[in-house]
This record gives sequence, structure tokens and C-alpha cells, in this order.
Amino acid sequence: MTSTIQRLSDLARERGLTVAVAESLTSGILASEVGKGESAGDWFSGGVVAYRMPVKTHVLGVPEGVDPCSAECATALAAGVRALLQSGIAVATTGIGGPDAEDGHAPGTVYLGWATANDSGATHLQLDGEPEEVLSATVDHALQLLVRLAEGDVPTS
Repeated sequence: MTSTIQRLSDLARERGLTVAVAESLTSGILASEVGKGESAGDWFSGGVVAYRMPVKTHVLGVPEGVDPCSAECATALAAGVRALLQSGIAVATTGIGGPDAEDGHAPGTVYLGWATANDSGATHLQLDGEPEEVLSATVDHALQLLVRLAEGDVPTS
């Protein structure tokens, strides 16, 4: 069975796509995984780790006052990194890894933002486990989302 990253690599090369990621929650783990793809230098534009709100706002265009653990933030992160790195598709991660709740959000509350040339949005996940498990599951879901986008499947939620 083909791995998710291999599928992404194949699709990106077949379709001439470029890929970008923005990360808050996952702090570079997603970019590290995407970079493992075959011929990543040809299709992976790169990523931005934007952990603090001023970076999200000033580098990636997240509006001031937006909850960093929200669909609005995730969508803005994805659209911002897509524009900044001039990529065809982008995915962003933000949320609460745990082990404790933050700002009224339960641990494991995750938003994946996505952006294409024509649309953008976010998906909400509620994940269980220790922080490392939440991060690993977030990366897995983000990679699957990138594959869906590369296939031309725009999420509805």
C-alpha cells in the first residue's frame, strides 16, 4: 500500500502542483514529513512555523484578535502561507495539544486550514491522547488533507 506522503508526492509531480504548510500546533513536524516525499525539492515550496500570534498576524495575515484555536485562524494561516510561498495548495495546523485546556478549549481541539487557488476553509478535529499522540494524529490528518486537495477534492467542512 502506498504511503500518504508517497501518494502526495506522486500527485504533486503528476499534476505539477506546489505545496506549502503553515504550522502552529505541530511546530514543524508536518513540514518535516512533507519534505520526506520523493523529489520534494520539485514540489514542496516550504513551510512557516508561526507559533506566536504576532507571527501569525504579521507574516501570514491572520487578523488581529482572532482566536488562535479557531477555524478562522486555520483558514487564514493556510491562505497566508499559500500566498507567501506562491503555492498551489496549502494546509495549516493550529489547536491545543494538551495536556491541559487553554483559553476555554479542550486538549486535542485541532483545526486544519486549507487553501487552493479558488477556495479555502477549515476542518475541526477533536483528538484524544497525550500531547505527542495529538501531534502525530494532527500530522496524519494534515497529510491526508493535502492528498485530498492534490486530488482536487475540496473539503466541505
